[in-house]
Amino acid sequence: MKLKHTFLIIAIVALVSACATNPFTGKKTMALVPNSQLFPTAFAQYSQFLNENKVITGTKDSEMITRVGQRIAVAAERWLNANGNQGYLNDYKWEYNLVDDKTVNAWCMPGGKIVFYTGILPIAANETGVAAIMGHEVAHALANHGQQRMSAAYLQQGIAVAGNIAIKDEQSRNAFNQYYGIGSQLGIMLPFSRSHETESDQIGIYLMAIAGYNPDEAAELWKRMKANSGGEAPPEFMSTHPSNDTRIANLTKWAPQAKAEAKKFGITSFR
Repeated sequence: MKLKHTFLIIAIVALVSACATNPFTGKKTMALVPNSQLFPTAFAQYSQFLNENKVITGTKDSEMITRVGQRIAVAAERWLNANGNQGYLNDYKWEYNLVDDKTVNAWCMPGGKIVFYTGILPIAANETGVAAIMGHEVAHALANHGQQRMSAAYLQQGIAVAGNIAIKDEQSRNAFNQYYGIGSQLGIMLPFSRSHETESDQIGIYLMAIAGYNPDEAAELWKRMKANSGGEAPPEFMSTHPSNDTRIANLTKWAPQAKAEAKKFGITSFR
């Protein structure tokens, strides 16, 4: 029975590992839920969110959010087209909104639906800081991280169900549920989320540079994020995000590479 269970897990992993290809990394990614199904659901949830929250329009800040978002989207399309991914964004419906909320946050739903909270603007500090955040959030959508996380959750649940069916002994089954839950969260799901954040940091800094924003500002943004957090963060291995220090080091390392990439598109000076 244990052998059967092992083969079942291997079969599931083999099935999903070749479902889609990330256009930025070339890696195979899980895509159990197609974008044709995911995007309409995300768009409906986004509309509901906007209806239930105070959206700010007609201000310098709201206009800045839209302006930066449009520039990042154009940069994404230029980059994708240049790398043989014409038409990749055909089903994306870009939208950028500023919401009155003190929370220090911004997010992008699958398909290009973006929200900035007013609480993050003081830490962004300027338009280039907003571009660093926008590039990161847009990168999540472009790399289909929402799709991958949903697929991973389905896979995690499927393995749990298979384990409970395969293991007949109650004591062994209880142990499996306890240790699989802890192990899969710390050993699979959290690193999976951290890898998405790191991937979005790297894609995002390239996008902001191609859009004409100084990529050196990305590390400065995260220094301000670190100061704002007051050092209160869980250990990196227990977090869905890399540590602030890890992000700062990565972004500092990637900034020259982002400038070099932007130069390919004729961008040699930055805002």
